[in-house]
Amino acid sequence: MSRFIQMATLVVVIVLGVAAANSIYTVSEVEQMIITQFGKPVGEPVTNAGLKVKLPFIQEINPIDKRVLEWDGNPSDMPTKDKLYISVDLFARWRITDPLQYFLRLRDERSAQSRLDDILGSETRNAVAKHELIEIIRTTKDRRPLRDSLLTDAEKELDMGTLVPIQKGRKLVEQQIFSAAAEKVLVFGIELLDIRFKRINYNESVRPKIYDRMISERRQIAERFLSEGNGEAARIRGNRLRELNKIQSEAYREVEEIRGIADAKATEIYATAYNQSPEAVAFYEFTRTMQSYKSIISENTTVVLSTDSDLFKFLKGMEPNNDSP
Repeated sequence: MSRFIQMATLVVVIVLGVAAANSIYTVSEVEQMIITQFGKPVGEPVTNAGLKVKLPFIQEINPIDKRVLEWDGNPSDMPTKDKLYISVDLFARWRITDPLQYFLRLRDERSAQSRLDDILGSETRNAVAKHELIEIIRTTKDRRPLRDSLLTDAEKELDMGTLVPIQKGRKLVEQQIFSAAAEKVLVFGIELLDIRFKRINYNESVRPKIYDRMISERRQIAERFLSEGNGEAARIRGNRLRELNKIQSEAYREVEEIRGIADAKATEIYATAYNQSPEAVAFYEFTRTMQSYKSIISENTTVVLSTDSDLFKFLKGMEPNNDSP
C-alpha cells in the first residue's frame, strides 16, 4: 500500500513539474507575445520582458518581433509618365506596433512580407506612372549637378547635357509612396518607417533607344565642331591669300620704286657724263641712235622713215658697201 502511495506521489510530482514547466515562459527584450487558447487570442499582448505564467497545455505562446524589420522588394519593370520602361528596386523598414491586430490579420512575418509586396509594389507603380523619368532620377529640384558647369560652349548652345527643370524630384516621389502605403498597412498593425529607391535602371528594351539618343547628341556636337572648324579653316585661308596679295603688291610697288630711282640715277649719270661738252652730247646722241638701230633693224627688215627724221640722218650719211655681192 505504501508503495502504491509512493508511486502515486511520484506521478503527481512529475505531472506538477511538467505543468509548471509548461506554464512558465520567458519574454525577451526584442519580442512580444500573443497568448492563444484553442487557437484564439486571450488577454492583452505581453510586451514587457521577463518571466511570465500561462495556463499549461491549453494556452500557447506566439512570439512577435518587436524590432525594426526589413522589406526588400524584387526589381520590377514599370512605365513612367513619358512612356519609358524602367526597372525599380525599392526597400523599406517597418515594425509591428499593434501585435494583436497583426496576429489576427497576418499571423506571421511571411504573410506580412507578402502583403507589403502587394501594397508597396502597387503604390510604387502608381507614383512612377504619374511622373516623368527625370523627376524620379533627380534628387531634388534645387540640386545643381556638377556636369552643368562643365559643358562646352557648343553643348550649351545646343542645349546638350543640360538637365531638364523638375518640379518635385525623387525625394518627394518617395514621400508620396510612403504616405499612401503607410495608411494601408496600419490596418495590419504595422507602422511603415521609411522607404527608399535602391536602384533605378533602364529596361533592356529601352537602353538601345537611350544609347542611340546619346550617340545622336554626340554626333550633332561633332558636326557642329566640324562645321566651325571648316569655317575657321576657310577664314584662315582667306586671310593668308589676302596677306599674300598684300605682300606681293607691296613688294612690286617697292621694286618699281627702286627701279624708277635706279633709272633716274642712271639717266642723271648719263646726263652728267654726256653734257660735259657739245662733242660729248653728239657722241651720246650717236651711240643711242646706234643702239636703237640694233633694236629695230634686223635681217629682212623694212623701215619707212621721212627724210627729216632724226633716226634717218645717220643713215643718210652712210655710203653703200660696194664689196657686197
